Amino acid sequence: MKELKEMHCEPVREGTTSLQEQGIKRLVDRLRTPWELINNTRIRKEFTFENFKSGMAFVQEVALLAELENHHPDICIYYTNVIVELSTHNIGGLSKNDFIMAAKIDSI
Repeated sequence: MKELKEMHCEPVREGTTSLQEQGIKRLVDRLRTPWELINNTRIRKEFTFENFKSGMAFVQEVALLAELENHHPDICIYYTNVIVELSTHNIGGLSKNDFIMAAKIDSI
């Protein structure tokens, strides 16, 4: 089975249903590091850096990755902490793309 970080995000059409609990659990278990599951509709992780500059460099790499994959996370920057949240906005929940992006972000 291919690792999530080796996969690529695919377009999700409006009207597609979001993943349900069993599918979410299966994909959460495939992530190498823990992400917080919020209401079965998004995943969240906080990254801590030595300084602001390091955090901003990370955010820039995430932004470039998001453009390549055409799947864009919500990012909040708090000095040396960066919070990344993923969900598939047009379906109002989680899709496989969110877990692919989480795995890719973890490998930055």
